Amino acid sequence: MSQTRKILVLGGAGFIGSALVARLCADGHQVTGLGRNVGRAQRQHPDVEFVQADLSRMQSPEDWTALVEGHDVIVNSAGALQDGLQDDLAAVQERAMLALYQAAGLAGDRLVIQISARLDGGGRDLAFLKTKGRADAALKSSGLDHVILRPALVVGRNAHGGTALLRALAAFPRYLPLMHGGRPVQTVALEDVAEAVARAVDGRIAAGADLDLAAEPEMTLEEAVTAHRKWLGLPAAKSVVNVPQWLARPVAALADIAGRLGWRSPLRSTAMAVMADGVTRRPDGDGAPFKLKNLTKTLGEHPAGVQDLWFARLYLLKAPILLALSMFWLTSGLVPLVRYAVAAAHFEAFLSPGPALIAVLAASLLDVALGLGVLYRPAARLALLAMIVTSLVYLLAASFAQPVLWLDPLGPLVKVLPSLGLTLVALAILDER
Repeated sequence: MSQTRKILVLGGAGFIGSALVARLCADGHQVTGLGRNVGRAQRQHPDVEFVQADLSRMQSPEDWTALVEGHDVIVNSAGALQDGLQDDLAAVQERAMLALYQAAGLAGDRLVIQISARLDGGGRDLAFLKTKGRADAALKSSGLDHVILRPALVVGRNAHGGTALLRALAAFPRYLPLMHGGRPVQTVALEDVAEAVARAVDGRIAAGADLDLAAEPEMTLEEAVTAHRKWLGLPAAKSVVNVPQWLARPVAALADIAGRLGWRSPLRSTAMAVMADGVTRRPDGDGAPFKLKNLTKTLGEHPAGVQDLWFARLYLLKAPILLALSMFWLTSGLVPLVRYAVAAAHFEAFLSPGPALIAVLAASLLDVALGLGVLYRPAARLALLAMIVTSLVYLLAASFAQPVLWLDPLGPLVKVLPSLGLTLVALAILDER
């Protein structure tokens, strides 16, 4: 058995990081996971220490000193796709890493394993790859023992980002809507990424290595989606619908706006730019020193269940569901302001005209606030819970004050019930990973 080492995993609660934590613990190492939100990871791995920290605020060597001194290996699987409400690429992928390297250099005898990406492919001029590139260059010139791993499209039992989008596209009924369907794609099993990290930790991958992790054979995006469709147990698609490429810009623009509100969509402009060129290994890069599983084998080792099918079918419905709820509440808040006299008449059954008007204004402002709040990612959960409580209060109050509304042909109260159901669905699928 290899020597037990103290290992710090940045992004230890994330898609890749959580797999690294599990593998390194299984190998007998003492692992600490660092992440921005670690509550769920801590409950899943009670024997692992997790540290909650925001890399965007760890910009000086002093911020890293205690963590670095307590560990002799640092694995960086943290990162962000694009600047947004909750993400600052320069801070997280560059400045925080430079500060970490300085702290590691001062501590001496530290190994840094960096999960990076191919830097010369699509999107090479965007901040995502530029910040990674500068961090990689700084690590190479730091004098630290290091290994850089560059995975292609990572596929695992769970899904996040690009792999979640593949599953969602694969689950479309009858047809496969694809843009860039002929672009080349290479994948790597999440377990193989963990294997490469484990080998780097115990010295089976030499310090200074810069490796591509991309399984053969290369395939097209259409083939990758089709493989996922087969994995989900769905019948073969009737045909592929080639989505016009001019749609990429408006779709990415909307996804970027959502990013500014805190939503991390895989349809943002950075992901679209990378996908437009394909996701493959570097032509002259060094590959892994062991055989990587291809996509068919990766998926075959983890048979899909009905929960995977639910996820795939619901993934792209998440945004429309939230937008529908937002529009419902905004409309219910704005219409009474336009016809406030009619709205106030409902309250005048048990309030005098003045308080009735105030009640209309208060209810309208609350509805508008909830309609806007659900669009803002940090407030979305609270807004959804408030929608449920508010709906129940409205139903209860109306049932006592004007029970005849239940028999109204337009169904003003009956229509609240499907809204409640949709809100519960939104809550159930709100988490991103």
